[in-house]
Amino acid sequence: MSENQRVSADRMAEAVMEGLLEYAELAADVMKDCVKKAGDTVKKETQAGAPVRTGKYKRSWAVKRQRETSSTLEVVVHSRNRYQLTHLLEKGHAKRGGGRVKAVPHIAPAEEKGVRELEEGIKRGLSK
Repeated sequence: MSENQRVSADRMAEAVMEGLLEYAELAADVMKDCVKKAGDTVKKETQAGAPVRTGKYKRSWAVKRQRETSSTLEVVVHSRNRYQLTHLLEKGHAKRGGGRVKAVPHIAPAEEKGVRELEEGIKRGLSK
């Protein structure tokens, strides 16, 4: 529907609904694109900050589509085969013979950056 189209009073509700549906589709597309980009950012940032001994933990990070409908998209950033280490490395842990292993926070900062990027991307996309 064009911006300056004239509509009769009895067709007003239909015209408004068309406009709202068009906006909802646009918003869903923008949101999905932003979620994909934010998921990729979180993965890259987590890998960049992850501790490296053999490199297997760092390479194990992946983005997985959890659920997708016509209006929503859920993604999960996870460690494919080294998930047991994530909490131990992020928070630190006790050693077997005493003492502690220092924490290497790499997941929380990546998540915060992803959230900021998602919010900014959605605002930018909807303001166009």
